[in-house]
Amino acid sequence: MTQPIETPNKALDYHQYSHAPLNERILSSLTRRSIAAHPWHDLEIGPGAPTVFNCVVEISRGSKVKYELDKKTGLIKVDRVLYSSVVYPHNYGFIPRTLCEDNDPMDVLVIMQEPVLPGCFLRAKAIGLMPMIDQGEKDDKIIAVCADDPEYRHYTDIKELPPHRLAEIRRFFEDYKKNENKEVAVNDFLPASDAYEAIQHSMNLYADYIVENLRR
Repeated sequence: MTQPIETPNKALDYHQYSHAPLNERILSSLTRRSIAAHPWHDLEIGPGAPTVFNCVVEISRGSKVKYELDKKTGLIKVDRVLYSSVVYPHNYGFIPRTLCEDNDPMDVLVIMQEPVLPGCFLRAKAIGLMPMIDQGEKDDKIIAVCADDPEYRHYTDIKELPPHRLAEIRRFFEDYKKNENKEVAVNDFLPASDAYEAIQHSMNLYADYIVENLRR
């Protein structure tokens, strides 16, 4: 009498040959001592700075949520929902490895076709500077375009933008804190050369900060 042919236990084979390696990888990741990259300190500013540089997006165009970098963890946190019925007119973030007088990295508003998710980074090109005073303190913003957006990458100076675009940007920053009873003043926009100087100054401040901390 012919012996019946044994059928392999597919579930057992799958468990042995698929789940085991996966479990090993999970256990390995749990026991490995590692530190996540910090977008402010670990991301390079880029070789083209201060003209073209990396920018970490904190807030997407069209958002009413004020996201910002948590400087301790490097994560993007929700700071608040804007009190006024306005939304960010363009993607907004910061330039890595820069430092300003308010102890934050340099802020940058990036004009481009599409909204970008918070936490992503892109290459931006400075075209101008928006001098701003926020509750009596200097809080200047770099105005930039996405260096890899075919619609905007050819811009080299803020004067090339339509006047209405600049009026929208100015109005947003003048109004977005009004319902919090906080005063913001926006001065005349400055050309690309002033933006380069501001970025270089913030790069120098950051370098001095790192050197000072290494000495401690």
